[in-house]
Amino acid sequence: MENKGSDEVEKLKTKFMSAWHNVKYSWALKLKTSFSRDSPVFLLGKCYHFKAEDDDCFSQTSCEASGEDCATGNVEAFRKDFASRVWLTYREDFAPLPGSTLTSDCGWGCMLRAGQMMLAQALVLHFLGREWTWSEALTLQPLDTETWTATAAKRLVTSLEASLQGAMRTSDSKPSPAPSGQNPGSAEEADAHLKEMNHRTLVSWFGDTSSAPLGLHRFVYLGQTMGKQAGDWYGPSVVAHILKKAVKKAMDPGLAGITAYVSQDCTVYSADVLDCHKAPRAGETPDDTPRNGPAPQPTPPNNRAVVILVPVRLGGERTNPVYFEFAKVKDLNSHRITNVFRNKVKSSLIRLILF
Repeated sequence: MENKGSDEVEKLKTKFMSAWHNVKYSWALKLKTSFSRDSPVFLLGKCYHFKAEDDDCFSQTSCEASGEDCATGNVEAFRKDFASRVWLTYREDFAPLPGSTLTSDCGWGCMLRAGQMMLAQALVLHFLGREWTWSEALTLQPLDTETWTATAAKRLVTSLEASLQGAMRTSDSKPSPAPSGQNPGSAEEADAHLKEMNHRTLVSWFGDTSSAPLGLHRFVYLGQTMGKQAGDWYGPSVVAHILKKAVKKAMDPGLAGITAYVSQDCTVYSADVLDCHKAPRAGETPDDTPRNGPAPQPTPPNNRAVVILVPVRLGGERTNPVYFEFAKVKDLNSHRITNVFRNKVKSSLIRLILF
């Protein structure tokens, strides 16, 4: 009887906290982002300099120092690039998460969402390339003037999910060459259409359903093996290992050529990365999968792409300024470093625009 009363108290507490978090995180202020036209803006290894809109010529010293080409004087190109990044944030009213009655991750799922976005960007780079941008990116209502609510977000998600169709073609699939005499533009259109379908399927992998291989439900389920429950705070290291497990156990054929590696003690061992890169030989099974267990994944290609995750603490309560210059040098010059994200208890920040 006492246990039953305790369970009822916990359920009531969970409902109260969920309601409070939904109120707290389901609205946003109208904010407008402004950039200096005298300084370049870097987005995931690409340099944009808006000063060129006013001046026909400008110094490219900053961009040349980064070793990258500048996308000069094109604010729309920057907006399209930015809006093409996969945005995954708090949601509500989905099916209860494994081992709980929670139907929202508001207030506690920030690090899981940051991990999802980081992995999504890595998959976009792998399957679509850094130059790819979403064809509908600029048709969205301006994010800097629109007040986003949970209802508005649901409408957008419903629209995107309704348009998902077809199956994902794996990364090594290439569009068929255009038949002789066919307009070369047709091949380009076919390639663009294929990438659009691949993008939609990629986004569906992160859906808030139990069937999504990289969705929140899957992450919470895998987190239970590490002693974490829905509603707990997840640290960067735990999330990195959840990402690794989720990719490893994914049954979708499109993810058969992907694996993840988590560094040990902030150190990346090249031999271990190469081992991850090589596909298991015939007859081998993963270390944590018994031979009489579930059916194995589809046979992966000879070599797999490796997502390298490096959980590292760059300070205590705040990021230590001593690391800023290092981040500028390493991150601004690389298209391959997908994200840097930082966190403290109950909050996280994923840095898509790096310093």
